[in-house]
Amino acid sequence: MPELPEVETTRRGLEPHCVGRVIERAVVRESRLRWPVPAELATAITGARVWQLDRRGKYLIMRLDSGSAVMLHLGMSGYIRVVPPHTPPLKHDHVDFLVGSDCCLRFHDPRRFGSIHLTEEPAESHSLLRSLGPEPFDARFDGAYLYAQAGNRRLAVKAFIMDSRIVVGVGNIYATEALFRAGIHPARAAGRVSRKRFEGLAVTIRAVLAEAIEAGGTTLRDFSRSDGQPGYFQQSLDAYGRGGQPCRRCGRTLRTSRLGQRATVYCPGCQR
Repeated sequence: MPELPEVETTRRGLEPHCVGRVIERAVVRESRLRWPVPAELATAITGARVWQLDRRGKYLIMRLDSGSAVMLHLGMSGYIRVVPPHTPPLKHDHVDFLVGSDCCLRFHDPRRFGSIHLTEEPAESHSLLRSLGPEPFDARFDGAYLYAQAGNRRLAVKAFIMDSRIVVGVGNIYATEALFRAGIHPARAAGRVSRKRFEGLAVTIRAVLAEAIEAGGTTLRDFSRSDGQPGYFQQSLDAYGRGGQPCRRCGRTLRTSRLGQRATVYCPGCQR
């Protein structure tokens, strides 16, 4: 699944192709995504100028000069490519945004778990966004914040930092990597992590995500960047997907367990 670094990489790749340009046309070939594509989408956005392309959590927000906004979620396997307008669509190319006369932003989603929303209200007030926690790079996200949110909670710390109401964008890959670097066992109760250790974890979360963004994301399953090229952070993974292999720090065998229906890899020697 595309996580925050993949979505931010997509945003950066699309931004120069759409910001400041007019949406000439939108083409919906398949409206049956996770939620139906709004029937009025094409009519509502045609002729509008894109004045900003933002990201909130794993959502891309295309802000239009009409005051409305288009929110896009890539789901499990979706991505957006920049292609010439007359490029023949592939099987799972569901929606096109034709920007200017020479650019098409093409939404591709084989599993159809992604979504496209049209909102007339400020995007941050939308029901899908208003309950989200802070961004990992926000000033208010730090160890003190995590410690206060943890309280006496028995929830595993990995599930805690993956909760988008606590902090957005820390998916399975990056939660696994951040906890490994911070030396915290993923199954430890969030309420039993000290403030000092949360301070280190907050710094580590930001560092892991920043490195992944600079590397263009992680190549796992179907993800590719807006230019069709893969991300390269997978080459830097220390824990995720390495169960049964030796720890690069201490040499002990990395173990795999399940937390919240997700596989998680940890080092029994380095993480406690």
